[in-house]
Amino acid sequence: MKEKYLEDIKEIKEIMNRSTRFISLSGLSGVSTGLIALAGLTAAYLIVFQKQNWLIEQAVSIDATNLFYLLLIAVVTLGLSIGSAIFFTTQKAIKQSQKVWDQQSKRLLVNLAIPLLTGGLLCLLLLFKGFIGFLPALTLVFYGLALINASKYTWPELRNLGLFEIILGLIAMQFIAYSLLLWALGFGVIQVIYGLIVQKKYK
Repeated sequence: MKEKYLEDIKEIKEIMNRSTRFISLSGLSGVSTGLIALAGLTAAYLIVFQKQNWLIEQAVSIDATNLFYLLLIAVVTLGLSIGSAIFFTTQKAIKQSQKVWDQQSKRLLVNLAIPLLTGGLLCLLLLFKGFIGFLPALTLVFYGLALINASKYTWPELRNLGLFEIILGLIAMQFIAYSLLLWALGFGVIQVIYGLIVQKKYK
């Protein structure tokens, strides 16, 4: 009798979660985006930052070639990250017989997109003005804000990840010379760890 009661409670809880949260977000999305971010950063360092001392507080003069490479790496990294997140999330939704595009996923996307688009536009403006040194810190902070904003529509672990990203972003703003390393830690290492935790907990 007690076991049936506990099973009923668990079932009710799952139904409530499905109605208020997007539960098909895959941990493998976090792992894949983290690895892609590390690959993108490696490419940016080898092609651009290894030859230039641009991690400073002042504006620098960016030639057209390096600007092109930075934008290309950013677009490719972002595109692959979004693609992998959609792929793994879709696969999980199919396995769970859940809809990928429902009211909760729409809310998740909107709340994620607002801080990301705001931060992305600000970073583009700063890039064209030559303030490259601030970009790693600002991308971490706005990414963290986006995760916290979206966390109420999916797994609560997303909020903790967002807090870590914001803290790393603030540290990166203070220590600009080491901001690429902190960016790698936030977008790469911690993202992968988060993905593994979520994958193990909610698989």
